[in-house]
Amino acid sequence: MTDTKDRVSRCFSIVFPGIRQEDIPLASPASMAAWNSLAHIRLLSVIGEEFGLEPDMEDFEELTSYPLILDWVGKKVS
Repeated sequence: MTDTKDRVSRCFSIVFPGIRQEDIPLASPASMAAWNSLAHIRLLSVIGEEFGLEPDMEDFEELTSYPLILDWVGKKVS
C-alpha cells in the first residue's frame, strides 16, 4: 500500500503543486481553496491515468478527500 500512497500523493502534487507533503493526507475541498470542481476532475483524471482506472460519475461525487481516494484506489488495484 505504500507504493499506492506514494503514487496517489504524487498525483495530488501534480494537480496541487503548492501542497506540502504533510498536508496531502488531510486534503479535501474543505481544507483547500484550490480544490474546486475543475481541479477535482483533473485530480481524478490524473489518478485514473496513473493507475489505469476510469472513475465513473458516482466516483466523482463520492471521492472528495485524500483518504476516500486512497481507499478507492486500493480497492480497485488489489
